[in-house]
Amino acid sequence: MNAVRVASVGLGWWGQVLADRAGNAGLQIVSCFARSDHARDDFGSKNHCRQADSLDAVLADPEVEAVLVATPHSTHAGIVEAAATAGKHVFVEKPFTLTVAEGRRAVTAAEQAGVVLQVGHNRRRQPATRRLKDLVGSGALGVVHHLEANLSKPSGLDPRTGWRGDPAESPAGGMTGLGVHMADNLIYLAGRPSRLAAFSRRHLGLGMLDDVTSVTIEFESGALGVLSTSMVVPDVARTAVHGTEAAAWNEVDGARFYFQVVGEKERSEQQVETLDTIEDELTEFAACVRGDATPETDGRAALEVVAVLEGIVESVTTARVVDLDEIRARK
Repeated sequence: MNAVRVASVGLGWWGQVLADRAGNAGLQIVSCFARSDHARDDFGSKNHCRQADSLDAVLADPEVEAVLVATPHSTHAGIVEAAATAGKHVFVEKPFTLTVAEGRRAVTAAEQAGVVLQVGHNRRRQPATRRLKDLVGSGALGVVHHLEANLSKPSGLDPRTGWRGDPAESPAGGMTGLGVHMADNLIYLAGRPSRLAAFSRRHLGLGMLDDVTSVTIEFESGALGVLSTSMVVPDVARTAVHGTEAAAWNEVDGARFYFQVVGEKERSEQQVETLDTIEDELTEFAACVRGDATPETDGRAALEVVAVLEGIVESVTTARVVDLDEIRARK
């Protein structure tokens, strides 16, 4: 397969993370754009690609087949719409958008243009999460009764400046940048969520963002889940499913896997493989552009995560249980 020629849009640290995997994933970075001259110079030099002076220039470049978008969250929808109109395929980082309404417009633009739209929900690709999915699907856990997911990092102990530290770009604090990974995991494992109730606050208060968020989610299946994130505690990266016959855990961000049958007093560790999930999702994106695959986490799948995120913000703001169909219906 010939490498897909892509432009990187958004050249911060995560833009470089994507660029570092591009070559092995079947992508060739040929152009880049960011608002900062310094960022363009640095990225262009490191990745041996030309520098565009505007997004319009990137989208008008006939060599560019697709864009990798790692920009502020509030800009995603507009960039996706513009790229789709220009006939460019799009890989966009999570969260896809901050509201369902703008996400739906972006999905419609991509579908009408016939371009690939893939969203970077990579943690479901961990072999440990895939094993959880297999156990749920096979019935080995019995009736799925309760789920839990927590992705926390102490990054808030040294608060970021710039857009990543702006509450408008990261409502509910770490839930926007971190917790949405685990929202996707829970949806992947338990299915469509129906209602939620959330608390989020600046408890330690070192920065402008909420530093702790906790959510209870009800799924259409009847299962309940707890989704949590903190920005001021030691690293946690856990997804667990508790059933009426057994329970299983993805721990340490996919590095450890545990299993426990009803009647056993302790869980036991099982060997599990690991995977570069970022390279894996970009490899899939390249195959999708070439017509050899369809994206697992396309725009419509990502809208469910956006509905959860928007529902969390609504619940925190109004102090009520939020029906997610109400969020999904917003225009």
